[in-house]
Amino acid sequence: MASDQIVQPTPDITEPDIADKAEPAAPAAPASRRRVSAGNLAQGAEVIRGYLRTLPNSPGVYRMMNEAGDVLYVGKAKNLKKRVVNYTHVMKLPNRLQRMVAETTTMEFVTTHTEVEALLLESNLIKRLMPRYNVLLRDDKSFPYIKITRDHDYPQLTKHRGARDKSADYFGPFASGSAVNRTVTALQRAFQLRNCADTVYATRTRPCLQYQIKRCTAPCVGRVTPEEYQSQVAQARAFLSGKSRDIQAEFARQMQAAAEALDFETAARYRDRIRALTATQAHQDINVEGVEDADVIACHQDGGSTCIQVFFFRGGSNYGNRAYFPSHDRNLELPEVLGSFISQFYDNKPAPRLILVSQEPAEQELIAEALSLRAGHRIELVEPKRGDKKRLVDHALVNAREALGRRLSESASQARLLEGLAEAFGLDSVPERIEVYDNSHIQGTNAIGGMIVAGPDGLMKNSYRKFNIRSDIAPGDDYGMMREVLGRRFSRALKEDPERERGIWPDLVLIDGGQGQLSAALEVFDELGITDLAVVSIAKGPDRNAGRERFFMPGRPPFGMDPKDPVLYFLQRLRDEAHRFAIGTHRARRTKAIGQSVIDEIPGIGPSRKKALLHHFGSARGVERAGLADLEAVEGINRTVAKKIYDHFHPDG
Repeated sequence: MASDQIVQPTPDITEPDIADKAEPAAPAAPASRRRVSAGNLAQGAEVIRGYLRTLPNSPGVYRMMNEAGDVLYVGKAKNLKKRVVNYTHVMKLPNRLQRMVAETTTMEFVTTHTEVEALLLESNLIKRLMPRYNVLLRDDKSFPYIKITRDHDYPQLTKHRGARDKSADYFGPFASGSAVNRTVTALQRAFQLRNCADTVYATRTRPCLQYQIKRCTAPCVGRVTPEEYQSQVAQARAFLSGKSRDIQAEFARQMQAAAEALDFETAARYRDRIRALTATQAHQDINVEGVEDADVIACHQDGGSTCIQVFFFRGGSNYGNRAYFPSHDRNLELPEVLGSFISQFYDNKPAPRLILVSQEPAEQELIAEALSLRAGHRIELVEPKRGDKKRLVDHALVNAREALGRRLSESASQARLLEGLAEAFGLDSVPERIEVYDNSHIQGTNAIGGMIVAGPDGLMKNSYRKFNIRSDIAPGDDYGMMREVLGRRFSRALKEDPERERGIWPDLVLIDGGQGQLSAALEVFDELGITDLAVVSIAKGPDRNAGRERFFMPGRPPFGMDPKDPVLYFLQRLRDEAHRFAIGTHRARRTKAIGQSVIDEIPGIGPSRKKALLHHFGSARGVERAGLADLEAVEGINRTVAKKIYDHFHPDG
């Protein structure tokens, strides 16, 4: 367990403060843009040297932070003092670490009992804080599982994401939603378990469509006995636990017995169930004898980038694969990238007993020990040298190599588009961050502003932002909405990053609209004193035809582009993505507003009291017109609450 933080000369940040800073960090400016001055480097080394007097010779975790309080790096050490002293020998450090030392103004430390505990804490903090100089795994999607409940006489089979509890069995993880959906459909055909919610099940009076298409045996209306249904459940669990061949052999035996008894209808049902299971296994792509529960992790590095492919095997079946592209310094060696990836990957998900890797990660034994400690049982981290397991890893490695090739090809195409964009708009340099703005509303109601972000690697969806229009703007005043959105966005940027060092400032601002929207944006920037941002508005051409867009820039007459220019197509995609994001956010807000009423505005009136009022009076208007005595007659509404409701609608009474 981690001990209390060591008291240092500089103010400490407690663990609750760390949680407040756990948002993903904005991408840092490229290394080519940041120069290390000798003065800053010496100053950073001196700051680090000041901590050495009080550091213990024990395991722990250290955090390096800049002047703004942003965490630059999280590291772990078997011996904190010996590890941190290395940062004071600045001439021996690579350029990446020299930049980090130059930015460091304070450090914080947590001691642990063992190096394994330090590794576990380090991986947790990296995922929470997303420090700029660490290898970062941006993995914000949970894996889907197949869930079979245990708290019902007739268990339910469904797809599941999120937290798991003890009231069900979970099988997975599956690499994608399509993989688990395909498997669930096949299991319903093979074992005919219900997928309806318990509330729906309890109110059924006749079989639903699932029964008609032979995907459920209709336990809700007694078409199957409890014993028969439990047999179906046991078979499904056995199949998902790796006993697929036994189940298929049993189905084949029963099909043959039914056919010999001339019960051809029953035989046909078993034939269809066998086909469903065969279809599931046909989608497994690759399976290896002797591999029951295992993850296969293969990594390939090229061009300063890394692709890591993870294949999931559970119960002897292949549950799919997923490619990851961790963010890291381009000079970082592959073993270090792989070690950091594995530590972070299993920080929030259970590890199988066997992990096959394409090469040994840095600190392999320590990582295996840490994963075993977290899981409560032994976990092996193995690089196979020969045999079927080696062929399995090689197959994953080919996938990693091909995925990275596609990624680098896309990045090269993106780089050419950004270069063309800079040339078309006369920018001083190729933009690293482009922000695109659009608004959405219906006659001024539920107005939303949307911002999307694009960069050298494509769309940066974790940087998207929505703005609920809050000011008293006349319905349909698009210029006023744009002024509010840009005012809020860049007022915050000036407050949080006035020196523009954190990578949250755009190199180009694109606005969906014409000269009016451009003028509104320039007014905002003029009020804020921002004079060096490139701003362009893009308007649809005559008859709103794609390919005839007009572009508006300060000090330049409106212009168009060749309809076949790839840069124009790129800009259209950016504009359409901003429009899609704004429209989708607006629809979500409008849908939420439809379910609201004036009763929701009354303090202390929750869902149950709101339901009682609407059932009693029939509508919100009826509640508004009700007298005090009528309100008191509603079940669950006492005199105090009734007076509060009455006063809300009759403030002058």
